[in-house]
Amino acid sequence: MCGRINLRTPAAAWTQEFLPLWSDEEIAAKAAEYESTARYNIAPTQNVSCIRAAEDPRREWVMLRWGLVPSWADDLAIGNRMINARSETVHEKPSFKKAFAQRRCLIPADGYYEWMKTADGKQPYLIEPSDGSVLALAGLWERNRKIHGDDRPIETFTILTTSANDTTRSIHDRMPVILDADGQAAWLETGLDDPSSLRELLRPAPNDLLTAFPVSRTVNSPRNDVPECVERIELSEGASQQQDLF
Repeated sequence: MCGRINLRTPAAAWTQEFLPLWSDEEIAAKAAEYESTARYNIAPTQNVSCIRAAEDPRREWVMLRWGLVPSWADDLAIGNRMINARSETVHEKPSFKKAFAQRRCLIPADGYYEWMKTADGKQPYLIEPSDGSVLALAGLWERNRKIHGDDRPIETFTILTTSANDTTRSIHDRMPVILDADGQAAWLETGLDDPSSLRELLRPAPNDLLTAFPVSRTVNSPRNDVPECVERIELSEGASQQQDLF
């Protein structure tokens, strides 16, 4: 599962990889339009920076609501149950298969959170790149015109998950799909004759890509979007831990 992320890197920096054909002026204007600031605790139902293919090769930077709402749905609340999509079945599930074939996106993130059960309760961990880079999480997006009508479409997204790698398995048995540069380009490719070929990208990240460490339980509440959410803490020695499917 991936139910909380953060993006602290300034837009002027992370867009260099995600929007290589954009000018500095265009990025600055879009960042101002979206009031882009450091986010330490991004949660489902919130609007999140996403990158998707556009009609030209330059890609689009859009804000999408986290929690995919299918085009046929008439209740926004359905998105609360669709914050993630299992990569193993995404190509066949009615809620996701059309988006998998036609509407794929990237979600920039400095890291994501998972929770482990301990003797003292659920302990949050921050999982982030070992080299300080920005992750590209694989996502799907949808446009719904039913709920508010054609003049107020709702655009939403979900994050794909896969089995955990050795680095994160002791914390949770699932992890988000993380794409490298080649995978990002392939994921955003439009007009594929056989989108199922993309399924080979949906695999656990290399074990050496990520590091994981405990952080303050401040992050437990999505109302807390503060730097303390990402600060490493020391756990008491000998604290018993076991996997928790948060």
